Amino acid sequence: MVGRSGRLKLALVLAGIYILLALLFGVLGAVLWADMKAVERQAFLAIFLPRIELSVLIILMAWAVLGMIVHAVYRAYVLAPLALREQALVMVNANPGLRLQEIGASEIRILAQVVNALAEQRELLQRDVEVRIREAKSSIEEEKNRLAALMSELTQSVVVCNLEGRILLYNNRARLQFRALSEGDPAAAAGLIGLGRSIFAILERNLITHALENIQQRLARGSQQPVANFVTTSRAGQLIRVQMAAVMGAARTGDAEGEGARAIAGYILMLDNITRNFEMESRRDELLQSLTEGSRASLGIVRAAVENLLEYPDMEVAQRDRFVGIVRDEVGTMSHRLDRTATEFSDALKARWPLEDMLGEDLIEAARRRIEQKLTLRTKVEDIADGLWIKVDSFSLLQGLTYLASRLQDEYDIREIRFRLEPAGRLAHIDMVWTGAVMGSQTLLSWEIDPMNVAGVNSPLTLREVIERHGGEIWFEREKASHKSFIRLLIPAAAPKDAVETATLLRSESRPEYYDFDLFRQTEESQAMDDRLLTELTYTVFDTETTGLEPSAGDEIIQIGATRIVNGRLLKGENIDQIIDPRRPLRPEGIPIHGITEDMVDGQPTIDQVLPAFHAFCGDTVLVAHNAAFDMRFLQLKEESTGIQFRQPVMDTLLLSAVIHPNQASHKLEAICERLGINVIGRHTALGDAIVTGEVFLKMVPLLAEMGIHTLREAREAAARTYYARVKY
Repeated sequence: MVGRSGRLKLALVLAGIYILLALLFGVLGAVLWADMKAVERQAFLAIFLPRIELSVLIILMAWAVLGMIVHAVYRAYVLAPLALREQALVMVNANPGLRLQEIGASEIRILAQVVNALAEQRELLQRDVEVRIREAKSSIEEEKNRLAALMSELTQSVVVCNLEGRILLYNNRARLQFRALSEGDPAAAAGLIGLGRSIFAILERNLITHALENIQQRLARGSQQPVANFVTTSRAGQLIRVQMAAVMGAARTGDAEGEGARAIAGYILMLDNITRNFEMESRRDELLQSLTEGSRASLGIVRAAVENLLEYPDMEVAQRDRFVGIVRDEVGTMSHRLDRTATEFSDALKARWPLEDMLGEDLIEAARRRIEQKLTLRTKVEDIADGLWIKVDSFSLLQGLTYLASRLQDEYDIREIRFRLEPAGRLAHIDMVWTGAVMGSQTLLSWEIDPMNVAGVNSPLTLREVIERHGGEIWFEREKASHKSFIRLLIPAAAPKDAVETATLLRSESRPEYYDFDLFRQTEESQAMDDRLLTELTYTVFDTETTGLEPSAGDEIIQIGATRIVNGRLLKGENIDQIIDPRRPLRPEGIPIHGITEDMVDGQPTIDQVLPAFHAFCGDTVLVAHNAAFDMRFLQLKEESTGIQFRQPVMDTLLLSAVIHPNQASHKLEAICERLGINVIGRHTALGDAIVTGEVFLKMVPLLAEMGIHTLREAREAAARTYYARVKY
């Protein structure tokens, strides 16, 4: 396909040739006419004038043939090298596996073959270098993986920021905690945490600044590991306790004695949600206050009654009985108040005991191993619910199960125990099942309060204390039909733990994308975003699926997918993938393309609910899309009804492709991916298309740099000059 500039050049070349030929033949005719005699001129006119139409036709045909020849030469010797140049740039900067097409004149074809041969050698050398680099980096990657795994599995929320408050590391616990804190606020959930985002969207800037100043003052006084603590509230009003520690950078040039002063490069925040603890402490204080205030009045009444009884020993019987009744009633009231306080306070103590989430089948398997090893008692699994998570102190509960098995073996000669684990609403029950002997409820009651002694090892806890620690219950039952007996332990269930979220399945890396230490070196720039390098910016790559192709005619968005590019990395794990109820019927012809049906959109949030979350997700970033004019038109039409305006700069990979490859036939996303060597997965899903577009954009950045396009302004200006920039929706 000849680009606009190519067509203009070809037209100018042909026009120049035609004008040159016209001048040449005109001068030749004038010279010959001047050299002719009068008789020769009359004879020439007599021959030429009757055949002037044929002469013009022959001249036009000659010009047409000449134009075709020139066009063929132009394609073979001009356009072919231009197309091969574009392919060569892609091969050098984006897709080493690409090979030049053998097009154009034979000389150009031979040159393409030579270049392809050199590319083969270059690729072999690159592979060898990459192997050596991978070997050299293996230990570093191993350390990174260990760090990522450690940070991901920590039970405490950890966030690391640079001095400007940009998040450069966070763990899975922090991600889940901030999602929980923003429950009911989808905009907050989308925009709270992510690499390169500002911590000040979560915590008050002044608190962070004050804590950092305190640490700097302690460092100046010679403190080795200063920390600062403060308590703040989330948007939902929950209490967050924060501990801050400094991340020290390289030593700066010191004083006259040559000592280097330590510079703070960033800070670590460790966060705990203490709302529940605070509520429990407040409740405990209320209980104690109620106990003291309520008991004071009762004690006063009892004291007065006793003094009267002692002072008047000969008072009448009826009056004495009345005073004794007062003492009895007040003592009963105090006893009831003490019982209620003790019960509620013990519940608070049990709630404060650390219980951990555990897969139920893992607990049963551990119990079986322990019983078989300690007691040489056979165990089997009768029925275990798949994927059931429980909240337990596994050590004490395993002690309790082993203790029960020991008592059953010693007192009833039980030879085999079977285990069952089933859900019971918000709880779960563990059954220890056996066949044969029947025990009494009083027997189990005595077992509960006896010290737990298993294989000569005494536990400081009783079985009842273990059950109370879990806030559960225990009892004995008999199944008459099957002649089976079992002891049932009721324990708390936990929320299911998905090993991988749906969006995480799209990752190509084995390591969680929760950190980027290169952000330590980034600082806030005063220059406008347009003047910053493309490699320095943060991007939100997005795509939409819609009911149709006519936004102005009432078509609506039915899915938004977006992911982020930070520091040159596509963060597939930080994404939005939301189906939207368009509140209008879907076009039947579109369903096979995007795969979204009426049932899938039914009950989903509307665009008015989703756009605030998407807007928060895009904050402080450059938007990137393929054929962005189409998607942006849908968003612009919702500005009036939602009040959400997208004023971020927008980059369009369709226009950038036309900038980089003006001589290529197609700029569809599939064609671009084929040129750049990108595997297309998940097309025509919003998130899938967004991820593919992000990979395309990252491949385009070095190609733009080869053309001298380095900043956002330069890229936008180049894109605006393309033919496709005129398309309106």
